Amino acid sequence: MILATHAVVGAGLVSLMSTESVAGGFGLAFASHFLLDSLPHWDYQLLSTNKHPGDRLRVVFNSGRALIVDLTKISLDGIVGLTFAMLIFTPWPLAALGAAAAMLPDALQMAYFLWSHEPLRSLQRFHLWIHTDRRLVGRPYVGLAFQALVLVVFIIFTKAVL
Repeated sequence: MILATHAVVGAGLVSLMSTESVAGGFGLAFASHFLLDSLPHWDYQLLSTNKHPGDRLRVVFNSGRALIVDLTKISLDGIVGLTFAMLIFTPWPLAALGAAAAMLPDALQMAYFLWSHEPLRSLQRFHLWIHTDRRLVGRPYVGLAFQALVLVVFIIFTKAVL
């Protein structure tokens, strides 16, 4: 899933929690990342990472122009998600916290690429295990439409409960 999808779902989950349960909401938003990644979806390709063919945990991280392109793509995706999350859900500090919590596993994945030690190694292993093998590679319109549908259903449900 793209970060924007994770952010909106995470913000909605934290918004459902009472202000006394912020830690629980943060944990729920963090966990939602893995649930969403288990669904068939489309992701944009990162140009600065090369996966080792024999070892899914081994990633070569390239610098240069590819890294700049990837960081720009990731930043825009995260900013769009955070913006939508804060526009849709209130109070905005909780929405921002939920969005950040839901995007955190991908940030930790990037940290793993740079420093492949525990506890990041175990988290990366889990992230790869839970991540669906059924990806909509080469079909961004189908993938984005599916993510939009997930978001619309989730937002309608969340707003009905709130």
